Amino acid sequence: MVRVKYTIKNEEGLHARPASDFCKTAASFKSKIRVIKDGEEFEAKSMLMVLCIGAVQGDEIEITAEGEDEQEAINALVETLDMA
Repeated sequence: MVRVKYTIKNEEGLHARPASDFCKTAASFKSKIRVIKDGEEFEAKSMLMVLCIGAVQGDEIEITAEGEDEQEAINALVETLDMA
């Protein structure tokens, strides 16, 4: 399992467009991917779950990936969030 902590940089937080991009990226990997915020776990491949995170600028989330392409998944998801 690979884990990374990430601080949301987007001024509008993890709203619809970046959440959609994040979910599309997550869905392209075979690994099981979760986002953890304030002790709650969310399925990263579900748009509804990612929107339920309610992450705003400055919030810290943790992204976990477990599976054959876990490191690639983490790298791609961090890149996706950085571009949001």
